[in-house]
Amino acid sequence: MKVLVTERIAKEGIEILKNEGIEVDEKIGLTHEEICNIIGEYDALIVRSSTKVNEEMIKCGKNLKVIARAGVGIDNVDVESATKHGIIVVNAPDGNIMAAAELTIGLIFSIFRYIPQAYMSCKQGDFRRNKFKGVELYEKTAGIIGFGKIGALVAERLKACGMRVIAYDPYVSDEKFKKYGVEKVDFDTLLKESDLITIHTPKTKETYNLISEKEFKKMKKGVRIVNCARGGVINENDLYNAIKEGIVAAAALDVLEKEPNFELEKQDYYNPLLELDNVVITPHLGASTQEAQVNVAVSVAREVAAVLKGGIAKNAVNLPAFEKERLEEIMPYLELAEAMGKIFIQAERTFANKIEIVYSGQIDEKTTTWLTRALLKGYLEFSVQDTVNYVNSQLLAKEQGIEVIESKKEESGKFKNMITARFTTSEKVLELSGTVYNNEGRIIDFFGYKVDFKPEKYMLLIQNIDKPGMIGKIGTIVGEYGINIATMQVSRNKKGEKAVMVCEVDGALPDEAVEKLKNTDGILRVTMAKL
Repeated sequence: MKVLVTERIAKEGIEILKNEGIEVDEKIGLTHEEICNIIGEYDALIVRSSTKVNEEMIKCGKNLKVIARAGVGIDNVDVESATKHGIIVVNAPDGNIMAAAELTIGLIFSIFRYIPQAYMSCKQGDFRRNKFKGVELYEKTAGIIGFGKIGALVAERLKACGMRVIAYDPYVSDEKFKKYGVEKVDFDTLLKESDLITIHTPKTKETYNLISEKEFKKMKKGVRIVNCARGGVINENDLYNAIKEGIVAAAALDVLEKEPNFELEKQDYYNPLLELDNVVITPHLGASTQEAQVNVAVSVAREVAAVLKGGIAKNAVNLPAFEKERLEEIMPYLELAEAMGKIFIQAERTFANKIEIVYSGQIDEKTTTWLTRALLKGYLEFSVQDTVNYVNSQLLAKEQGIEVIESKKEESGKFKNMITARFTTSEKVLELSGTVYNNEGRIIDFFGYKVDFKPEKYMLLIQNIDKPGMIGKIGTIVGEYGINIATMQVSRNKKGEKAVMVCEVDGALPDEAVEKLKNTDGILRVTMAKL
């Protein structure tokens, strides 16, 4: 067994692999072409963030069984291509959570007490302390956007400073807020009441530009903002303007939407925020501690060793360890189950306190275990900050306070096998059902409406009044934005009442188009879902 390591990782990780009898080649600084030329010899590949593991490289890795990213994100790995080739992708989702939380706290103190500015002033021989009159955290209100693992760690530390801590996260249970003594509030309340806003969400379609001009106008004058999560969650141009207008007193950013090269001493990089003295910018240091680097190296080394020795990777991002023949049979069911979770959470955008999954037909028990995890993975990917995978999805669901019930029955009606998922929220119970035929997953019941469609990458989910002309209105608006409708499913239960439409479209509709659809007479709800 051979492992190729193309970027520097802590020696502790290398030693774990060698102690398992695995041959390790550390070849740092190879070009993409050089890796493609040699990767066919290796059973595993370990990278950090610089190596771009694309489809070409994956195809060249004819013996690859596992690709490991020594870090949290997997932006530089083509997970879809790896999945198609039966290669497990793993990462280290918990290795740097303490490092990220502590950096957040450090930046908060920095912008409340102007520590970096005071330091630079002293370095330049100017010791006038009256220039740096700060503000205390004590008895101020801290607003946390995203109450996952890092958000919770930050909350504990801010409460120790005597702060009132409020948080916004619609996908977290009330029990978790109570556990940490944090007030659960809506987004607008957080914006209006916070003296400090700190962000701990992933970057998704929902969170991109989450804070822009409209949100800044709702904030307290003098608010301070920290972002150690992902660039793009804050609109940087609007942040610049809010600082110049005096709405935001100070900001600290460890992440930027467009980031510089972190390896070059000097480069041509410009960001207007660098001009502002009350903005602290750090070069994406969230994981840059000795402990975090050891943690991620040890974590991925153990994952790689487990896979190569026939075990299960605890942090598999894409798929469980099935034999290749079984994987081809099971994959359509895994994709269907995951799509069902994604469809529900995007269509409803609300917390489900109970998820019941009923398997009908000939699906065996080992398979149902993974299908449940796949469905929870799809649901949680859009609702928690943590990296979600097939192995940890059940644990994360439990942490969120979700009751998961799985059952099996032999009868499946006219279908060989069927999956039914029942989502219970605080207001209602909604049900999705799906099956597999011709080796592809199909949704056959959409919240009580009989349908038959294959979950696709881009789908418009629409609820409307059943009356003439609705299809034409929708088609016209979608066409105005140059998006083609590939397929359309229409279903109703009773003439003249509510109906549903599921449209497969060739691309994501812009927010403007979605809003136009929502404001169209007869349309009750519109969701632009992306799988």
